[in-house]
Amino acid sequence: MDAEILVSVVIPVKNGDSWLNETIPSILNQQIAGAIEIIAIDSGSTDNSLSILSKYPVTVINIKPEEFNHGLTRNLGASYAKGKYIVMTVQDAKPVSQFWLQQLMDGFMDDTVAGVCGQQVVPHHRDKNPVEWYRPISTPVVRKEYFPVAASFSKLPLREQLAICRWDDVTTMYRKDLFSQLHFRETDFAEDALWAKDALLAGHAIVFNPLAQVEHYHHEDYNFAFKRNFIIQYHFYKYFGVVPDNSRSLLRMLRTTKLLIKEPAFSLAEKWKWLRYNYRNQRAVNQSNAIFLKSLATGNGQQLDLLYREICGLVPQALKLAR
Repeated sequence: MDAEILVSVVIPVKNGDSWLNETIPSILNQQIAGAIEIIAIDSGSTDNSLSILSKYPVTVINIKPEEFNHGLTRNLGASYAKGKYIVMTVQDAKPVSQFWLQQLMDGFMDDTVAGVCGQQVVPHHRDKNPVEWYRPISTPVVRKEYFPVAASFSKLPLREQLAICRWDDVTTMYRKDLFSQLHFRETDFAEDALWAKDALLAGHAIVFNPLAQVEHYHHEDYNFAFKRNFIIQYHFYKYFGVVPDNSRSLLRMLRTTKLLIKEPAFSLAEKWKWLRYNYRNQRAVNQSNAIFLKSLATGNGQQLDLLYREICGLVPQALKLAR
């Protein structure tokens, strides 16, 4: 008789052959007191993703590329789950330790908790932006957010609501018994932050455990940074009423410059390369924010919706970099 499944891990897949041979084994090798199943939802891969997945005990669900939706596709994966807990992650994330799943489970400290969110970190690899390297400035601590009276959450300033709901489906765990009533909404971005808001408004608690870490990194060009930022700002405005702000971009770049100058691991040429990389992407973000705010200033919400569809189209695919 098969062991009872404790955790079901759901992974959306699209042309992930650069990562899957690391991601899948690192999940199957997790140390927990129960069985693990992996459910991959492939949305039309044209590389070797399906061949790689066939080598492992993975349930593969195939959907058409145009059917992919960040909320509904994850709901589909969850509908196949047999475990007590459902984990959401992505094809290019890798657990930092063999206790990642256990650390997520540790966050279910009482019956009020509907989900637990870990932390994604960028390893100190020379091919990854050193400005994003994981450099903790304090000891990570578990944090629980709970508003038994929903109105107390709704009365918070909008940016504070968003900050509380910075949920992350790169490393999250959910209670399966709640998923039928507390699932993701249909959306092409920010399904995780919106779920966190829905959970809090429904009287559930959410927990952040920064010890449950996965390595995850997106190498960005100007176009990727521009579109990704516009997508983020659009959905944070739609769901939380928060508008983008360029006022601190100069301070961010000054801090970036200082960090790179002091980084001992790189030569002057490498520091210059990463300085140009960060300045370019910051310009993309600033331009994206400026266009967003200009459209918003017209007072025509439909125009912003049209601009979003024109600029973004499909959510940009992460650039492939071998780990």
